Amino acid sequence: MSRRVVTLTVALVTLVAATSLVFILPVPYSTMKPGPSFDTLGSLDEQPLLTFGEGVETYPTEGELAFTTVAVSRAETDINLFSALQAWVDGDVNLVPHDFLYRDGETDDDASEVSAAQLSSSQDSSRAAALRAMDVEVPETVQIADVVEGSPAEGVLEAGDRIVRVQDTEVESNQQVAEVISALEPGDQVSLGIERDGQAEDVTVDTKPADDDPDRAMIGITVGAGFDFPIEIENHIGDRVGGPSAGMMFALAIYDKLTPGALTGGQSVAGTGTITPDGEVGSIGGVQQKMVGAEEGGATIFLVPTGNCAEAAAKDTDMTLVDVATLDDAIDALQALADDPEATVPTCSK
Repeated sequence: MSRRVVTLTVALVTLVAATSLVFILPVPYSTMKPGPSFDTLGSLDEQPLLTFGEGVETYPTEGELAFTTVAVSRAETDINLFSALQAWVDGDVNLVPHDFLYRDGETDDDASEVSAAQLSSSQDSSRAAALRAMDVEVPETVQIADVVEGSPAEGVLEAGDRIVRVQDTEVESNQQVAEVISALEPGDQVSLGIERDGQAEDVTVDTKPADDDPDRAMIGITVGAGFDFPIEIENHIGDRVGGPSAGMMFALAIYDKLTPGALTGGQSVAGTGTITPDGEVGSIGGVQQKMVGAEEGGATIFLVPTGNCAEAAAKDTDMTLVDVATLDDAIDALQALADDPEATVPTCSK
């Protein structure tokens, strides 16, 4: 074999090897694909997704109110260039920067914990929003959202504890808790009255200097909003999904179960959107992928948060895209479409 042929052969092998290496090298992107939809009015694993406490009057309904999901590549999953190119040419898959979805160094377990916390908070908000839409009073409480690892509060307080008293002050807001504790000297002890699993307890917690201000006392908790629900409402989705984007659909299902008549008029409705306790609907990620999953699941109406309308309208679909900014908007639109499928309701347009 001549030197020229050997040189060309080596060069070709090197080029092929280099090209192959480039295609298998990881790139800093993640994928978002259409996921399954779940009917909030139905059952999962032979158990209703929503159940209500003993003595709570519910009403028969029909149709579907499905929340939609996105299958997202995990935090620790490496996407290679070849997979990224495949996603880029697939109209139903969204390729997004990895740091758009995950923090630097975030693990799969970290992401799962965040997602589970978001889902739990969303479930509480959906209960409150649905009941308030029915003009039922739902008082807010002061509740521990998180306990910092290694802090004085660890092992004494737990996420979900309701704080009713700090020192001698009966507290009704997050701000009151912060003000009373921060007024102490770092190293002092603080007395708290809490409720855990319906039982009242008195606990004492040490304080330490705050990381950003050595003169300010802290115990290492994050305080959020809780609620005194007048009736028992249980959500049984478990750990099958995470995040806050099913909030609006759960709120609609609760409202539908607790009010006479079928909110859907028997139609197959899907949607997405976060929900606040006061019924404001927030935008989400992956709306086009959720639309694909909804249409494949048979939905003819899709409820879209106002902030996602432009993106949703850019996707070809036969579904009616209803523009909703609040839970009341969604209820009004569905009631109108139940009475008349040709009714004029706010829709997303290009």
